[in-house]
Amino acid sequence: MQARGIQLLLGGMISRVHKDLRFTDIPKHTETLRVPTGAGPVTCTVYRPTATTDTPPVPAPVYVNFHGGGFVVGRPEQDDHICRYIAAKAGCVVINVDYAVAPQHPFPAATTQAYDVTAWVAENGHTNDWDGSRLAVGGHSAGANLTAAVCRTARDRGTFSPRLQILDSAPLDQLADPATKFSPIAKPLLTPQIMRIFRAAYTPDPADYTHPLVSPGLADDLAGLPPALVITAEHDRLRDEGDAYAKALDAAGVQVTHRVFTGVDHYFTHAGPAQAGVEAIELMASTLRTALSP
Repeated sequence: MQARGIQLLLGGMISRVHKDLRFTDIPKHTETLRVPTGAGPVTCTVYRPTATTDTPPVPAPVYVNFHGGGFVVGRPEQDDHICRYIAAKAGCVVINVDYAVAPQHPFPAATTQAYDVTAWVAENGHTNDWDGSRLAVGGHSAGANLTAAVCRTARDRGTFSPRLQILDSAPLDQLADPATKFSPIAKPLLTPQIMRIFRAAYTPDPADYTHPLVSPGLADDLAGLPPALVITAEHDRLRDEGDAYAKALDAAGVQVTHRVFTGVDHYFTHAGPAQAGVEAIELMASTLRTALSP
């Protein structure tokens, strides 16, 4: 019941983006598609970049995006500003995924859908006018956790190989008591109480807390994962586990770009402050543009 209350309380709030991060000058070119998965069909919003003048036309690369919300709030539209910006500035198709959320659909529903959608995107570019061989995946908060799970599953199954994974303010250790997760400010956005509600809804069986698809930061077999852009925020309770994951990826031989944004809290790419948010989103777009180049 607590998680359902959080869905109602945060659903509208989390979709409100800082006014200076809305990129109102960037047009929206979208369509909707439904993708079959092993945990039910998933609705996705497809953002298209501005058409090029290439002759013959060259399909654009593709980026799969997973929104945040503690695995409980299902509002993919909260990432509209990021999807529009990346489509325009990185010149790629962006697939924004409306995955199933808890408590109605606990683990592993979201990880199954996230992986299956990404695999479908990789395999079906020829019929949808994108290049599935030039693919990246990323997400924000809970969506960044799903990103890590997708990349791990793809590696283990030997299927597709993302050129980049973007992890923005990721929860990567669900075993640790949220009260032990430090922030240097008095009232950070994430409280231990709300973090416990999210965790209980998404992983009702505590035995799953250490599952590598739930807590990628606890896994010790990280070699062979895709190159990563890891973004953490100085005041975020999740900063330490994000920093540690970036170091562990690097130690495992994974190419890592890690940026700690100072003076900001969790979800600053949505809530601001705007200067840091714009800088982080531009870092995502520029890193994608390089990673997805022919």
